[in-house]
Amino acid sequence: MLQAFFLVDSYKNTTMNFPKQKIYKALKILAVIVVLLCIGLYFFRNSLLKQAIAKVTHKMAVDYNSDFSIKEASFNGLSSIKLTDVVLVPKNADTLLKINNIETSVSLSNLLIGDVQVGTLKVSKGYIQLVKKGKIRNFDAFLKRNKDEDFEKNEKRKYGTFAYRIISKLLNLVPTDMNLENFQFKIDDNGKKTSVAINKLVLSDKKLETNIHVVSKDFDQRWNLKGFADPRNQKADIRFFNLDTGAIRVPYLDERYNLKASFDSIRLNVENIDKSGSEFHLDGFTSIVNLKINHPKIASKDVIIKNARFDYRFLLGDDFISIDSTSTMTLNKIKLRPYISYNTEKDTVYTLKVDIPKMKAQDFIVSLPDGLFTHFQGMQATGNFDYKLDFKFNKNKPNTLVFDSKLNKEDLRITKYGEADLNKLNGEFVYRAIIQNVLQRPILVGNANPNYTPLDQISPYLRKCVLTTEDPSFFSHRGFINEAFKQSILKNIRTKKFSRGASTISMQLIKNVFLTREKTLSRKLEEILLVYILENNRIVSKERMLEVYFNIIEWGPNVYGIGEASHFYFQKSPSALNVDECLYLATIIPKPRKFMYQFNDEGNLKDYAIKNQKFLKNLMFRRGLLVPEDTIGILPVYISGNARSLIKIKAPDSTAVQVDSLATGDEFDL
Repeated sequence: MLQAFFLVDSYKNTTMNFPKQKIYKALKILAVIVVLLCIGLYFFRNSLLKQAIAKVTHKMAVDYNSDFSIKEASFNGLSSIKLTDVVLVPKNADTLLKINNIETSVSLSNLLIGDVQVGTLKVSKGYIQLVKKGKIRNFDAFLKRNKDEDFEKNEKRKYGTFAYRIISKLLNLVPTDMNLENFQFKIDDNGKKTSVAINKLVLSDKKLETNIHVVSKDFDQRWNLKGFADPRNQKADIRFFNLDTGAIRVPYLDERYNLKASFDSIRLNVENIDKSGSEFHLDGFTSIVNLKINHPKIASKDVIIKNARFDYRFLLGDDFISIDSTSTMTLNKIKLRPYISYNTEKDTVYTLKVDIPKMKAQDFIVSLPDGLFTHFQGMQATGNFDYKLDFKFNKNKPNTLVFDSKLNKEDLRITKYGEADLNKLNGEFVYRAIIQNVLQRPILVGNANPNYTPLDQISPYLRKCVLTTEDPSFFSHRGFINEAFKQSILKNIRTKKFSRGASTISMQLIKNVFLTREKTLSRKLEEILLVYILENNRIVSKERMLEVYFNIIEWGPNVYGIGEASHFYFQKSPSALNVDECLYLATIIPKPRKFMYQFNDEGNLKDYAIKNQKFLKNLMFRRGLLVPEDTIGILPVYISGNARSLIKIKAPDSTAVQVDSLATGDEFDL
């Protein structure tokens, strides 16, 4: 019995130890294979390196029509590589890249699973230059899309997965330790040159520090990047500021795009890069201090943003890219929550939502960027407000466009106006138009001006005609027409430019009296805000607004106000104008200085001008603004005033004059 027990126990131990023995043997075999691989890599590493370089050289020649060369390439140890005189030159173009010395190391453990992860990098003496001569650029070949990329584009790309893969690969190529010395990035755009010289860039123990020298045509500065960078854990916090006195100026943009930009400092923070299921998340914030921008399309003055911060959360999924609504933007004291989305799940849909939570009106006014809202300087207000904007555009169903703008007020009241005192419209004032930056002659808006015409002394036909062409819902809207805005947006999207506006009489009045005709972002934003204040605070009655409008708008070359216009064209007072004369005056408002081109060489209206007036007349008939009796006995429009001297009328021949004279008896003194 005892012997049997030992036999059973021995069998159990043997069966229990057998799997362990197999595991140990497998581990030993794997260890031997790894050692052999390392030995093989060690002895054949230079050969493998040469093959890799030859492959890159061939690819550059075939795919990018460029010569790539390395003078010397060798391993230093098992994973450290040293390269000398690395040069990339596109055919028939300037050198794109040249580096004297590169030393780098890669992670062998990651390399074995097919993932290139750079450990250290040391670069000394070299440059990258982008050169454009005429229309030829030395980097054009590298911008061409290859067939594989075209295939990927035709396939439905999963944005989240794609973004995470690309960012992960890029971060793996960022070394954990880096040292760059005497490296330059140069731009030569048809003689417009900028050089960014990295005298020193050190990333060591996750700490980043640089010394950068920037030279362009207009300035010479030294910059510094400093902070924390951990590419393996996908985190960073970097500050960008000037080593010299004054603000950091942005090079190249001034010469290339006439855009002047500067700032005191920038901070970029990346807190989290992660992928959960099919969604990719990127979280962090960026901030800028004393940003100054100057461009003729933005404003006539420097635009200054003292403090701005963007706490962002980017979300990318299989079929969408978005800035999440948890993101916040801060502009001085203004805080808003944006939501921006590009979605391709069913249709291509663009979405924009803006939410400004309840805030003090005065905080909003003082936070407006200097130079962008000059007419609001000095303005004071009490009360609070909140604002929401909802915009959605379906590329495949454009007519379903959503544009909803809502502002909720709480005891909001303007207590003091700034440069644009809207109360000015209620009294007598001097108006001077500005055309092509030239100040025109002064026009007194008031009874002391003999040409000034009160609203009740203007032909009712003219009021109806002008309202029909310029602003049919003037007496019912509050400065803006949402449907007109929608149509304007649709037209601008289709033409890919600002080809159509949505201007009401209220907007035209503000633009003429308080602003200029310059086509800038600043002027348009000020116009929108001033119109809202004018219309929603009942500062001026609609009747008074229309009266001022009729007395200041341009009706012809150096002709301002309906009092001057009615005499200039018809030698009549505004109250005596007939229907066709009013139709004519309404149709020339868009281009009053070109009125003479509507007439032929006999002094009569051309066919297209007659058709325009007929269209307007029929429209007014349909809307009940005119009845057939209004047009009984009306003769064709005849210009009898001084305007006739600007119409090119063909001189009659002498025979015709003689016949006419004989027929009328004008030749004889009877």
